[in-house]
Formats: sequence, C-alpha cells, structure tokens
Amino acid sequence: MKNLKKLSLLTIFAALMVFMAACGGGASKNNSEGTDKTTKTEEKKELSGSLVVSGSSAMQPLVAAAAEEFMAENPNVDIQVNAGGSGTGLSQVAEGSVQIGNSDVFAEEKEGIPADQLVDHKVAVVGMTAAVNPKVGIKDIKKEDLIKVFTGKITNWKELGGKDQKIVLVNRPDSSGTRAVFNKFALDGATPAEGITEDSSNTVKKIINETDGAIGYLAFSYFTDDSVTPLAIDGVEPTAENVQSGKFPVWAYQHSYTKGEATDLAKAFLDYMMSDDIQNTLLKEQGYLPVTKMEVERDAKGNQKNK
Repeated sequence: MKNLKKLSLLTIFAALMVFMAACGGGASKNNSEGTDKTTKTEEKKELSGSLVVSGSSAMQPLVAAAAEEFMAENPNVDIQVNAGGSGTGLSQVAEGSVQIGNSDVFAEEKEGIPADQLVDHKVAVVGMTAAVNPKVGIKDIKKEDLIKVFTGKITNWKELGGKDQKIVLVNRPDSSGTRAVFNKFALDGATPAEGITEDSSNTVKKIINETDGAIGYLAFSYFTDDSVTPLAIDGVEPTAENVQSGKFPVWAYQHSYTKGEATDLAKAFLDYMMSDDIQNTLLKEQGYLPVTKMEVERDAKGNQKNK
C-alpha cells in the first residue's frame, strides 16, 4: 500500500514538473516574441536619412501626403517631393540625382530613358479628363469634338452648344506624363494646337478658372472644388468606378521608378506606399484609385484587357 502511495506521489510530482516546464517554455516564448516585437519597433524608429522624389505633378499630392505621414512616424527621416513632370522624374532617377522618379507613363514610352535599368513600382491609378472654365456652359463632350477642340478645328464654344466664347487651350509641356496620357487616350494620338503651356497642374487649374473660354486637362485628384468643370466624354462620367471598370478611357498607372531594385529608405517608403493604410485610405482621400481595385489592365503599348 505504501509503495502504491509513493508511486502515486511520484506520478503527480512528475506531472507537475512537466506542467511547470511547459509553462516556463511558454513564458520564454512569449518573452521572446515580445523582444522580437520591441526590436522591430526599435528598428522602425531607427529609420533615418533623406530621400528625394521628383517627377509627375499629377502624383505630387499623393506622394507628398504619404511622405508627410511617413515622416510623422519616422521623425529622423526627411523626404522632399518635387514636381517637374514625368520626363524629369525619369531622367533624374536614371542619372541617380534622385532616389525615386514618379511618372504617369511607362519608362518605355519616353525616348532617351534607359528603361531596362529602372524598376517599376505601380503605386496607384489616376483618372484624367478635360476641364473647362465653369462659364463655358458644357459638362459633356463627344470624343471626336474634344479632338477637334484641341487640334484647333473648333474655336468657339457656341459650336458645341456652349457660350459664345473663344476657346483658349491650356496645355502641358512635352515632358509631361499627364499630356502624354491625355493625348494618347483622349485625343487618340492627335497633336494639340498651340496654346498656353504650363508645367504645373495647380497652375493649369488656376489658369482655367481665371480665363474665360479656357480648357485644359487634369487628374481627378485636382477636382476638389467648383473652380473648374470636369467633362464627361461620350456621356461617360469621369468617376473612379468608370475608370476601374474600363468604361472611362483616360487613365494611367502612377509609377514610382527606382534605378535598380529599391533599397534602404527608398524601399521602406515604397513599401509604405503599398500598405493598406495608404492604398485603402489616403490614396482614395487624395482622389487616386488602388491598383488592386482595377478590373482592367494596360501594358506599355496602351493595350487594355480585362484582368
């Protein structure tokens, strides 16, 4: 009987030892996980240095807003976001004077750009459309008429049911990605007639607002008030939903190019641009569309197909 009791006590003691060891192991694992998390947090806080981004002015509001949030989370980081046009961004990143070059167009579409040396990071989609001075009196235009307006074949808005006002064209320079996208998908490749030429989308918007009869083109992200009127094309409204479905024709990827694979601070920032916080929240607030929501896709030649 005594031997049986001793055996029972030994069994219980052994079981307790196993239980305590298991608990200790779990605590050790949890502590290890906690240490890992702390280390990761510390590593994130240790991000420092400066980053220069240049290029597409259509992308500037988005990238600048993302940079502001990124710098708030990483106070030792300084990010400078410059405009200047897609051609400028591609040239500067290719020559190594900036770490990231933003572009509305594929690098393959720009002459003199060594596209094979650059890595494409598609961070968003942008819709674009023609914009007119509110006094013009129209909100919709046929694509064939839009081409005639920009090529100088229609010179007064009364020919399209608008006010008796001379049409004033506001263009972007040849280096502009916004111009390249608009010419390709809104004007079917036609070359616009001479008009006012401005580098900045903000300036284009201001000129359209202040000039009777003016027409230009802007990314959806610039339609934040009633100072200019965005035009529907062939009855299709310039909305996010119509771009995503492929119904509205004037849109482009927003590319952030690096020379070779992104590394260090450039990689950290581009990863941040693709995070859920940016793609699902900030990006939409800024008037851009998430790449993941697109039901269609395009290649560098402009061929569109369903996903």
